[in-house]
Amino acid sequence: MSFKKLLAYQKAFELSMEIFELSKSFPKEETYSLTDQIRRSSRAICANIAEAYRKREYQKHFISKLTDADSENSETQVWIDFSNSCNYINKELQQNLTTKSIEVGKLINFMIANPEKFGVKKL
Repeated sequence: MSFKKLLAYQKAFELSMEIFELSKSFPKEETYSLTDQIRRSSRAICANIAEAYRKREYQKHFISKLTDADSENSETQVWIDFSNSCNYINKELQQNLTTKSIEVGKLINFMIANPEKFGVKKL
């Protein structure tokens, strides 16, 4: 199976692309700060899930990369909050994106708690 078949990856990718599209409308002065940060952290969720899947031969590596993905997901939530506080997105969009991010976090944490379901060898 490919990491692209993982529901956590698919949902994280959708979130990242939604963030990319909406961040295009952020002010020019945010290009190298908020815009860059929210794009990087949301993309890093996907990248870390992919890396975790490729490291499933070793449970500790698998879990380590997934905790990195979970951390990036939390960071993304912070940037979503800043986006709303700076009036770049409205409250409804903030809540919608945060709900999607929470769903991604639950999927990542399921993977962390159940590594054997993803082909990780038992210690």
